[in-house]
Amino acid sequence: MRLENKVALITGGGSGIGEAVVKLFASEGAKVVIADINIEQAEKVAGEVTGSGGEALAVKVDISNKSEVEKMVADAKEKFGKIDILINNAGINRDAFAVKMREEQWDSVVDINLKGTFLCCQAVQSVMAEQGGGKIVNTSSIGALGNMGQANYAASKAGIIGLTKTLALEFARGKIYVNCIAPGATKTPMTEGIPPDIAEKIAKKIPLRRFAEPEEIAKAHLFLASSESDYITGQVIFVDGGISVGI
Repeated sequence: MRLENKVALITGGGSGIGEAVVKLFASEGAKVVIADINIEQAEKVAGEVTGSGGEALAVKVDISNKSEVEKMVADAKEKFGKIDILINNAGINRDAFAVKMREEQWDSVVDINLKGTFLCCQAVQSVMAEQGGGKIVNTSSIGALGNMGQANYAASKAGIIGLTKTLALEFARGKIYVNCIAPGATKTPMTEGIPPDIAEKIAKKIPLRRFAEPEEIAKAHLFLASSESDYITGQVIFVDGGISVGI
């Protein structure tokens, strides 16, 4: 098993890609901390992991709140003694054309997606450095390249790429690897509300002609979280069915 005896902290682990990451990591031997604003969902996923013989802890957290993030990290370390892997998966969207976008829509998306990622990386750095290293995988998006009606989301996801590259440089001496996944359209609760005709049009623009399954994105996380990526840091992997090639 590729993550045997590792401890992985996954934000947004209660649903979607985060849930898929939790279950894949647990199946690969990791002890998982499922951090989510929706504690009921986090506990449900934790129950499924423990029911399958794994070890899991559910934690409620607003990742845009520094004190809550620090408590999340402290709780994870208290429970399992260390944190080997951080998956920054939690994120939101509040779509609107720029000229109509309210300040609250901008602030909430940037606070959760970009600030939240930064706070989680900052909080876990000292734990990982003290134990001799670790793996951080941030979550950008194909939207980082620009998308109509998503000025806030695109800015936050592009910011995560810059943050990833900078932290890879700053954290390297502590043997902390920092990389980034940029998913394309994926079957998650965030995309469930897309009308079928619009979803079909989106799929036709993707070279592979379909949305990704959450488990397919999770496999890319597994690679970057495992020892198989031990000479990779500061990189962004687009897991998008090829659509970024034509942009």
